[in-house]
Amino acid sequence: MASMMQPQIILLKEGTDTSQGKPQLISNINACMAVADVVRTTLGPRGMDKLIHDDRGVTTISNDGATIMKLLDIVHPAAKILVDIAKSQDSEVGDGTTSVVLLAGEFLREAKPFIEDGVHPQNLIRSYRTAASMAIEKVQELAVSIEGKSLDEKRNLLAKCAATTLSSKLIGGEKDFFAKMVVDAVIAIGNDDRLNMIGIKKVPGGTMRDSFLVNGVAFKKTFSYAGFEQQPKKFLNPKILLLNIELELKSEKENAEIRLSDPLQYQSIVDAEWNIIYDKLDKCVKSGAKIVLSRLAIGDLATQYFADRDIFCAGRVAEDDLNRVTAATGGTVQTSVNNVIDEVLGTCEVFEEKQVGNERFNIFSGCPSGLTATIVLRGGADQFIEEAERSLHDAIMIVRRAMKNSTVVAGGGAIDMEISRHLWQHARKIAGKSQLFINAFAKALEVIPRQLCDNAGFDATDVLNKLRQKHALPSGEGALYGVDINTGGICDSFANFVWEPAVVKINAINAAAEAACLILSVDETVKNPKSESAQGDAAAMGRGRGGGGMRGGRGRGMRRR
Repeated sequence: MASMMQPQIILLKEGTDTSQGKPQLISNINACMAVADVVRTTLGPRGMDKLIHDDRGVTTISNDGATIMKLLDIVHPAAKILVDIAKSQDSEVGDGTTSVVLLAGEFLREAKPFIEDGVHPQNLIRSYRTAASMAIEKVQELAVSIEGKSLDEKRNLLAKCAATTLSSKLIGGEKDFFAKMVVDAVIAIGNDDRLNMIGIKKVPGGTMRDSFLVNGVAFKKTFSYAGFEQQPKKFLNPKILLLNIELELKSEKENAEIRLSDPLQYQSIVDAEWNIIYDKLDKCVKSGAKIVLSRLAIGDLATQYFADRDIFCAGRVAEDDLNRVTAATGGTVQTSVNNVIDEVLGTCEVFEEKQVGNERFNIFSGCPSGLTATIVLRGGADQFIEEAERSLHDAIMIVRRAMKNSTVVAGGGAIDMEISRHLWQHARKIAGKSQLFINAFAKALEVIPRQLCDNAGFDATDVLNKLRQKHALPSGEGALYGVDINTGGICDSFANFVWEPAVVKINAINAAAEAACLILSVDETVKNPKSESAQGDAAAMGRGRGGGGMRGGRGRGMRRR
């Protein structure tokens, strides 16, 4: 009786939402499955696109998993983990963002019945981790190296990887055209890790085939003054001066006070201002440069001065464009025009200003260091060009990864089916519950070929049965067979050049398994009521304080009337 009379102990403040135990875990799994279902239909060459309309009225059409996950404003705390793994896959590898979300969702879907039957989550987590490490070992074992090949062979292999990535994008119809362009761009920047050395410029109008690659730098014509049209628009082997100073007539900005005893002295002050700018311009001309680019403004006086001396100039050049010109031409950005020596001037074989659609572009080609490239994208709608840019970013990342980690595996669900078969066989040798859990992991991997079939409108059950039969052959000849997206049957993915870098698969399995284990290990969610109404409280507090001060008269810091 005494124990029944004990008062209730209150640990958390009133309004705190706590949910724990099995229902909480099931709820988290359901949330993650719902997120995976959103991007499910975007997988593969026949995947559909999503149109996302945000609160600012901006419309985005995309089938890139990471882009969709970023734009979905997910508030569920457990489901946000899937957003994070999509972002990490995007930044680390560039492609496979839909796959990683789909795999994580499927691992959880397979774990759900076990959790409902009362299996302890730690048993599942242990088996999932074992299965993931075995899967990664199998990928590394099946990977084919492209090291030691000649440059032409390597180009072809890299183009195949880029084409596989682009096949599932909006520009998949022109994948061969863009794959070659991407490979040329990545090879142009060599071992430089800075992706911003590949510029992508978007020009609405024309067709996708009008897109072109500049082995050098291209940027839109900057704002110009009168006199610009009198400047030459083409040079061969010019010297290029790069500046970070204004070439404008500047009047005294400060509140300077100058006292004059003689009105004639005023003219000498005005002349001094003109002499400063003319001195700068003379030094630019004497440097021997035929092209002057500046991060800051080049005014009308300077524009006309350069035009009279057959020099091309452009002011207000964007910083990333100027950095690319610096890397390509071998010049150095100067913050002063005093003592400009030849060593700080850049050069290129050809400079010209060309009309592209409605825009005019300044194009530097044949650069000595060759560490930059620029892709000029053409297309109909703005949303289409934006999606093309995202697709090319994925392809560029993939080609870079394939160059660094030069191993590739068969795509089209082939590698997933082979890992699945390997895990099924291994599970049979295990006594105990973990056999079931590793089988569940193996079954979850089949989601990739199944979804590829569903998205293409094929009978997934039929195709998967054919794949299982082929991969089960004791000779191992079926290890490279995946879904044939064109006929609805199966084919040798490797022979059909459906390749992807091994690092994409390794990263995807690793990240998806980690995310699934993380969600399975959470058994309680505590929601602090303050986190939801913190802004409201702060606003109310501000009003309360301000109101209290105002009622007493002027309040603090108010001016006397």
